[in-house]
Amino acid sequence: MSAIGSLGGAGGRTKTAPDRPEKRRLTPYWLLVPGMAWLLIFFVVPMVFLGSQSLQTGSFEDGTKLTWNFSIYWETLRGYWPHYARSIGFAALATIAALLIGYPLAYMIAHKSGRWKNILLVLVIAPFFTSFLIRTLAWKTILSSGGPVVWFFQQTHLTDLLQWLHLTDKDTLLATPFAVIAGLTYNFLPFMVLPLYASLDRLDHRLLEAAGDLYSRPFTAFRRVTLPLSMPGVVAGTLLTFIPAAGDYINSVLLGNTRSTMIGQVIDGQFLRVLDYPQAATMSFILLIIILAIVMTYVRRSGTEELV
Repeated sequence: MSAIGSLGGAGGRTKTAPDRPEKRRLTPYWLLVPGMAWLLIFFVVPMVFLGSQSLQTGSFEDGTKLTWNFSIYWETLRGYWPHYARSIGFAALATIAALLIGYPLAYMIAHKSGRWKNILLVLVIAPFFTSFLIRTLAWKTILSSGGPVVWFFQQTHLTDLLQWLHLTDKDTLLATPFAVIAGLTYNFLPFMVLPLYASLDRLDHRLLEAAGDLYSRPFTAFRRVTLPLSMPGVVAGTLLTFIPAAGDYINSVLLGNTRSTMIGQVIDGQFLRVLDYPQAATMSFILLIIILAIVMTYVRRSGTEELV
């Protein structure tokens, strides 16, 4: 009986053994279900609803209905293209400024900070402990006329350079495109620094030592070794900075003027004040398409296989 039982048990194990590899193959797909459900509910469905709303006609009081009004896209682009161009331009300048500031900072934290590394990382994300609105309002005091920043810019004639670049008016910094770009750079700088730090921190120092052994100058070693290996962090940081900056409107409202209005500010007005939901949805959808096109082109041309 024991022999028969053992044979039966062995036979039972033989029957269930083929099922285990099948379960292992399905496990990764089951793990994807929560993430896919999240994207479906909170991204795909809202995008479909937004696209449908952009093709509707009517008013908030009388209601709207789907009429497949595709002409509204061309009318929106023709009427608001300066706001789109301004938003993309401000976001691009803020991203470049954040990269120029963030790369040396991330490099210093990753390779030169020693035991102060954790403290410096906390200081990088410390602004997030304060409200986005309060951080932006603080720049109104920093850039106010008569303050030390304006005095320094005037003494060094940087205000003349900014006027030549059409980023300021006269000798003031507040309520100018420069103020909007400065606010965007400050508010989204941590999004640039953290991916750069993560990429630079795992850099193999032996590669730099090998470059030095081959009589490579420091700048050449940086250009041929450090920068290419940190490109995934550069791409991730620029995307995390550019995408929210292009749709931001708080900085343009608090730090800009009528000539620095971004498309996010216009969308906010159409949704909350004008109550023209089809127009606002069209503007939002066009901005989404523009950002997706820029991001896809940038990622494909950046040469980072990890992000393609």
